[in-house]
Amino acid sequence: MKTPMTRRGAELLRSELSRLKNEERPRISAAIAEARSHGDLSENAEYDAARERQGLVEARIRDIESKLGNAQIVDPKTLPAEGRVVFGATVDVEEESGESATWQIVGEDEADIKAGRISVGSPIARALIGKQAGDAVDVHTPGGLKHYEIVDVRYE
Repeated sequence: MKTPMTRRGAELLRSELSRLKNEERPRISAAIAEARSHGDLSENAEYDAARERQGLVEARIRDIESKLGNAQIVDPKTLPAEGRVVFGATVDVEEESGESATWQIVGEDEADIKAGRISVGSPIARALIGKQAGDAVDVHTPGGLKHYEIVDVRYE
């Protein structure tokens, strides 16, 4: 099954993958070689730590490669959205209290609420998908029921 991802999200994963393969792998290999040169591996904490780090890095590399392999890169500018909230859209909302927020609906791995990026699977995003500017939505959040009005929908 393909997983939706923005172009920005895919680029970030590719960048991390490159860093892991081109910087971390060689650094860990060097640390393992250095630890091996100290002799007895059975009681060598440096060797154990380097091997553990190697396992974590290799697992992350496999995870990223899998995510990129299953990614469906979505450019919201090319979707026939006609003013509706879709994956990748940036949405300006206003709460009943008058507070406003701007969120971009992104893939699960790209979500960062502090940066204004919410996962397509989040309750807020699920409530917004398919709506358009002027619509009101009620969202059941962990903090209780929230009422939002959609002020604007953009495809950046």
